[in-house]
Amino acid sequence: MENDIYKTIAAAAETVFKDRSSKFLSFAYPVTTPEEVKERLDELRKKYYDATHHCYAYRLGPRGESYRVNDDGEPSGTAGRPILGQMLSAEITDCLIVVVRYFGGTKLGVPGLINAYRTSAEEVLSVADVVEKTVDTIFRVVFPYVTMNDVMKVVKDEQPRIVSQEFDNLCTMVLAIRQSKADILESKLSKTEGAQAERIDRNDHAEKQ
Repeated sequence: MENDIYKTIAAAAETVFKDRSSKFLSFAYPVTTPEEVKERLDELRKKYYDATHHCYAYRLGPRGESYRVNDDGEPSGTAGRPILGQMLSAEITDCLIVVVRYFGGTKLGVPGLINAYRTSAEEVLSVADVVEKTVDTIFRVVFPYVTMNDVMKVVKDEQPRIVSQEFDNLCTMVLAIRQSKADILESKLSKTEGAQAERIDRNDHAEKQ
């Protein structure tokens, strides 16, 4: 896989796994921030308030740079880690998997718990819609209206995604393009008379929306 492409899931998915009268409800969500993770967890804890455990793992960022596991009272290493392991195996990121357990009265033991949480995570990923996304570089381009045609020709040639645009005497466009093509776009824009292009942090842009 090229290093500016990563895999995630397109939409929420859920499955149910049963083992010796214990029931495991698995939920997978596409997420990009810790705040989204918290919202999803709060929703599930409220909806399944009578469950024995709400165990989870998540990975965030194109390389899964940020991750966390939580056993929620299960023996250490028997729940969150096996869930995370399935995301690593599938090379999935920007994803939260929560496994809600209803204890059925029969203890599964450490090996049984590891298997149950691993299988639950594996099954929910197997029904999720896995998609590839690109790691994008975002540019803010400022240019006078008279050079509009020149800028738009570059846009047409290089095919960046237009995030936003504002046309006046002084025009502003925010463009996103996959990382591997960013240098070419930047070079062409910099050679366009009157145009100024700067790379911006995606979080900075998000906060301005």
